[in-house]
Amino acid sequence: MASLPPAPVPAPVSPPAAVPPPPLPAAAPRRRRFATLRTVAALVLREMSTRYGRTPGGYVWAVLEPLAAILFLAVGFSLVIHTPSLGTSFLLFYATGYLPFNLYQSLSLTVSRAISFSHPLLRFPAVTWADAVIARFLLNSLTGVLVIILLLGGILAVIDSRTVLDLPKLAAASGMAMLLGLGVGTLNCVLMGLYPLWEMVWSIITRPLFLASGIFFLYDDMPQLAQDILWYNPLIHIAGLMRAGVYPTYTASYVNAPFVVISSLVLLALGMVLLGRFHRVILNR
Repeated sequence: MASLPPAPVPAPVSPPAAVPPPPLPAAAPRRRRFATLRTVAALVLREMSTRYGRTPGGYVWAVLEPLAAILFLAVGFSLVIHTPSLGTSFLLFYATGYLPFNLYQSLSLTVSRAISFSHPLLRFPAVTWADAVIARFLLNSLTGVLVIILLLGGILAVIDSRTVLDLPKLAAASGMAMLLGLGVGTLNCVLMGLYPLWEMVWSIITRPLFLASGIFFLYDDMPQLAQDILWYNPLIHIAGLMRAGVYPTYTASYVNAPFVVISSLVLLALGMVLLGRFHRVILNR
């Protein structure tokens, strides 16, 4: 009996290839919470350490500088004039004119140099030109308001005045000075960045402001022609409102707060639009 041929051995079956899992979607970058607030706070701390921390006396100079100016004005004019235009205290009269002017001048100067001051940090994507402007505005506004409170309170205590302050008017005058300084400073920040010569030109054409902003005189005491010209100086309105908040009998009927606010907002809007358009050009210079 013939033997049967051996059955063929089946070939090994390879397991099916594993299907790779679908790729996971890319994780969205996490946005930092309160990124702008943290950046502004860091810039404020940086300026506090660089501007005041490295100077002997620190923040004391922020009070001593305007105090010295007021003292010189009071002593100098008391030798020429027997009584000021309002009240009997030269210190109080010149303080109510100089302090809002000093607040405006300090803010406009520091805000106009915001980009140049924070130039190295603006290379980082997390820091924007708006952060630099806001940080300088906040720090110098708080410093200026603190100086006004300390000096006005100190002068009233020294002269033993029982004047009842009109706090809403004082707050409005300080707020308008801050807003005007922000508007002028923001616009100058662009112009000084694009045209460096503008800083010198601006310092020259604004020197008469110290004489034409109601520090030494009352608007009501000026001739009619001078009144017609000086009315368009927003600082005249701010000084008048500040004095109306200190002297109850002074009405300052010429003060036009909407004119000051609208002028400041127009300058601020123009400066912000130009900064948004040209800040990269300024940084690359």
